[in-house]
Amino acid sequence: MLVGQPPQRASAFQQRQPVLRQVAAARAAARSGGVVLTGGGGYGTSQLAAFHAREALAEGTDLVVWARAAEEQALVTTFAAAAAAVRAPGATGENPVGDARTLLTWLATTDRSWLVVLDGVTDPATAQRWWPYGRAGWAMATTRLRDEPRLSAGSRAVVAVDVYTAEEATAFLHERLTVSCRPELFDRRGADRVAELIARSPLALGFAAAHIVQEGITCTAYARRLARGPLREVLSGGSDAEGYGRGVSAAVLLNLAAAVAAGPQGVVEPVLRLAALLDPDGHPLGLWATRPILGLLRGLRPDTGEAVTETDVLQALSVLHRYGVLTRNRADGARAVRIHALTARAAREATPPRLQAALASAAADALLAVWPEVDQPHHDLATALRSSTAALHGHAQAQLWTAERGGHPLLFRAGNSLMHAGLFGPAAEYWQELHDVATQRVGAGHRTAVLARGNLAAARREAGRAGDAIPLEERVLADRERLLGTDHPDTLLARGNLALSYRTAGRSEQAVALEERVLADRERLLGTDHPDTLLARGNLAVSYQEAGRTQEATGLASRVAVGRERLLGADHPHTLLARHNLALSYRAAGRTDEAAGLLRRVLSHSRRVLGDDHPQTLLTLGSLALAYSETGRAEEAVVLGEQVAAEQERLLGTDHPDTLLARHNLAAAYRATGRAHDGAALLRRVLSDSRRVLGDDHPQTLLTLGSLARSHWSDGRIEEAVVLEEQLLRGRERTLGPDHPATLTACHDLARSYAELGRAEDAIALEERALEGRARVLGPDHPHTLLTRANLAHSHWSAGRVEEAIVLEEHVAGARERTLGTDHPDTLTARVNLAHSYRDLGRSREAVTLLGHVLRARERVLGAEHPRTRDVRETLGQWTAERDRGPQD
Repeated sequence: MLVGQPPQRASAFQQRQPVLRQVAAARAAARSGGVVLTGGGGYGTSQLAAFHAREALAEGTDLVVWARAAEEQALVTTFAAAAAAVRAPGATGENPVGDARTLLTWLATTDRSWLVVLDGVTDPATAQRWWPYGRAGWAMATTRLRDEPRLSAGSRAVVAVDVYTAEEATAFLHERLTVSCRPELFDRRGADRVAELIARSPLALGFAAAHIVQEGITCTAYARRLARGPLREVLSGGSDAEGYGRGVSAAVLLNLAAAVAAGPQGVVEPVLRLAALLDPDGHPLGLWATRPILGLLRGLRPDTGEAVTETDVLQALSVLHRYGVLTRNRADGARAVRIHALTARAAREATPPRLQAALASAAADALLAVWPEVDQPHHDLATALRSSTAALHGHAQAQLWTAERGGHPLLFRAGNSLMHAGLFGPAAEYWQELHDVATQRVGAGHRTAVLARGNLAAARREAGRAGDAIPLEERVLADRERLLGTDHPDTLLARGNLALSYRTAGRSEQAVALEERVLADRERLLGTDHPDTLLARGNLAVSYQEAGRTQEATGLASRVAVGRERLLGADHPHTLLARHNLALSYRAAGRTDEAAGLLRRVLSHSRRVLGDDHPQTLLTLGSLALAYSETGRAEEAVVLGEQVAAEQERLLGTDHPDTLLARHNLAAAYRATGRAHDGAALLRRVLSDSRRVLGDDHPQTLLTLGSLARSHWSDGRIEEAVVLEEQLLRGRERTLGPDHPATLTACHDLARSYAELGRAEDAIALEERALEGRARVLGPDHPHTLLTRANLAHSHWSAGRVEEAIVLEEHVAGARERTLGTDHPDTLTARVNLAHSYRDLGRSREAVTLLGHVLRARERVLGAEHPRTRDVRETLGQWTAERDRGPQD
């Protein structure tokens, strides 16, 4: 099985036996570490790797992966496709980065043979992150980097590839002419002269062989033609600072001249110049049938009175293919037309400046014309189009930006494609670069710069960096209000996006305020039942829920369900999902009986409309199981949980991630029935299966590890919980890094366990680390940050450091009042903790005053007879009596 497309074999390898023997020896010495081929441009490193890839396929290797490694997102996409091709456990098709990681896990554990090639490595850190290891296969990389110590890390062997020796160069020409059935064109003296003129470059020798065969001339005649024409022209052009080869340029120009003479009049040369602006690793053949390309070629063609047809363009590509200037192979699909990077460079350097704008504009318009509206079902095509967009922007940035239009729409289509593919990290990097270019080219206030800024914010939020997104979105909202007005749809969208980031960052009150305004504006401008209005109402319901305003959240969720039923009908999947979400609101509001009743009705409709096996049906079934657990119907919850697990196993298999997740959830249902032992035993089995199927570092494995740790913690088996939590923290650090929110949560939970065991100093050290990380990554006022700060305060309090605890608790109380409001339960809890610390430090008057504020708030929010209100009242009475009996502070 081959995933990805290696370049076609453009050179023979019988003459390169010495380097092939070096690779074989290096592979044997490195064992599972792999081999890195390093050499200059045109030296044939990619061709050598392609030779090994095709040899592996011929030998029956189960999986051969050819991954373009110059850009991480292209590599990730190829690895994700390979994970799907081998059905690697845990590959869902929804998260490319996650699927790519599952491929590495599969390669590390499989007994099936494999070869992975990372072609064109430019960043050693990227290669390090994605380098495959495993006993059943090996990896090979190609790169122009030299003397880079990270390339040889992990027991990898480095093989330096140079140009041909004089003997190899001559032998190469002899073999190519013989294979092409033109051995009479070979003469030894002429071949030696050709090799000397083009510095024995494997790439240039390939051009020479193609020219000799197509023109039917001898090696000596070719050498004379090369010396008196293109070579003299290239030599007079200045220095070759990067060492890419004057011989390559000369050979390209000679072949191009011959192809121009042999192909359709006025078409061949501009076709090559267009191809040179795109990704050398290939673009789709359909690009050449688009109106922008045909229109440009018609305008550049000499005045013959004839239009340029698709047939003309295909003939031009065919001629260029015959002369070895580029390759055209329909079987390569999204990368059917390829060109060597050095050939492309030579073509660009020979392009008159007056043509550059027209060529760049036509190429951009053509890429946009072949880009599917929904590109994710076409992963290879989307990757190829994104790569060609990046290449085009790199070569013709100035031509793709104008003061009036801003950036070409293609640039924004490529960024959106990354977002839709779930590649949020690469997307954030892309939008940052585009935003910087926009600011430089057209100014920070231009509408396309504002659009890039908003997309950068969205990518950061999706990548878990909501705190970094908020300042950008605040600026975008201000820009759109200034440029478009307060009621423009784009302004409303910006306001809603900012609210989403506020909510994600835990700033619930600010999110609510913005979403209330968005909803009011959409009701006023679009009507109460417009789909955008219903979406705004649903978003506000979620924010109300996050802010603890459950009754208002339920009311809005109810209106959304009613509105969708009126617009779409009772059985529409969106209506069923809205009613499912309403049931979840009922659960959050404590109306668990109503939630269970509604979920039963939704389940009945889903089974009838969507079928028993539909994912939404199984989602509702699982939610009903949770609702039954909360209504005291634990045994029924177990029955439903067992049913979900059985259905997933029947549909997907025993080891499918969804099956493992269903069994994970069933373990929670067992605990709800008091079957803690059965729940823990099931979690242990799920953990064992997840490690076997998915690997130790798979997200689902780590999820189960955390659940089992919490199960032990709840059962009072704190020391066993600590062992698992330490494993979880190490796993999160390995897979996500030290600053990822999930890593910081693992750090926080382990600190809690240390505190429970009386290991106060260990707890404080971890809590300080978690606090510093959460404050930096999530923001100082995020709920998780405040929770860690509160726990750190408690640890200081437990260690007798009451003054340090008070400083932290004052911060927590102030931040919760500022972000959640004075009456929010979390705010009141923070003020109760602070009051206790005041009292312990002898600040009785402040303690009594603060607790009095809490009492009045709980009476107002919960009622005078609520248990929490009574607890505060009793405590306040005791403190007041003690204060009145003792000295004043």
